[in-house]
Amino acid sequence: MKELLILAIIFLTLLNTVFAQNEGNQYAKSEKEINAVYQKILREYSADKEFIKNLKTSQRLWIQFRDAEIKARYPNQTPGYYGSVYASCVSGLKTQLTNERIKTLKIWLTGIEEGDVCSGSVRIKK
Repeated sequence: MKELLILAIIFLTLLNTVFAQNEGNQYAKSEKEINAVYQKILREYSADKEFIKNLKTSQRLWIQFRDAEIKARYPNQTPGYYGSVYASCVSGLKTQLTNERIKTLKIWLTGIEEGDVCSGSVRIKK
């Protein structure tokens, strides 16, 4: 019985490790994508200096928001307080928030339908 319990603990630990690696890989993929989208916007809108200045401010503040959102969800506690899946959970939340920001940023690349009077700095779709 003791051997079975040890095997179960080892299996769950390995499963958690695989899950954590997958979450980390997902976040790395999202981080790479957001950087690519951001750089493309900077290139395509480079002539609009005021927009670029404001976009950079917006992105810096978004990073602060993302980090604050994670701290709100997982305030500093004693080690182990959130359990063994803590790193996976944080990575999953970072991935979710980053993917939401990617959608927001992509609007500047895809454009807005002609006739939208509230398009602001976003180009009209071609």
